[in-house]
Amino acid sequence: MNEVNNRHVMRSQQNLPKELRLHKQKDIETLFEKGRGFNFYPFRVVVYTHKSENDKPSLLRFLVSVSKKRFHHAVKRNRVKRLVREAWRKNKSELLVKCERHKITFDVALVYTATVILSYEEIEKKIKQLSLRLNNNYFTHDENDKTTAC
Repeated sequence: MNEVNNRHVMRSQQNLPKELRLHKQKDIETLFEKGRGFNFYPFRVVVYTHKSENDKPSLLRFLVSVSKKRFHHAVKRNRVKRLVREAWRKNKSELLVKCERHKITFDVALVYTATVILSYEEIEKKIKQLSLRLNNNYFTHDENDKTTAC
């Protein structure tokens, strides 16, 4: 019975509902104005963290952007966004758990900067590395192995 429940929990953490996507113009503007950015090939990453309000849940919100300048055809831009969203959906669970534990909202924008479409395997590998880097940079470990938010 526990195995069935555990699979259900894991499956539910691998979805990407609308509340985990960054879509409001005000939130996007805040992310790019107040957030900190760094390059992580093939992405430009912008991160903004803030405490969740009392009535709102902690979230790990995500945005992906692909430049029309680099990919002129919408089909190619949409393909890149689809690959990145899928890789993020499958690998976000650890960050999401830490956001909920520390009651923070974590907004992440990934701007695709490569000039070629990488394979899904390469994108997923980069997303895993990025998730680990975000985890190490924004959550520190204390002596009791409990994480604290930065």
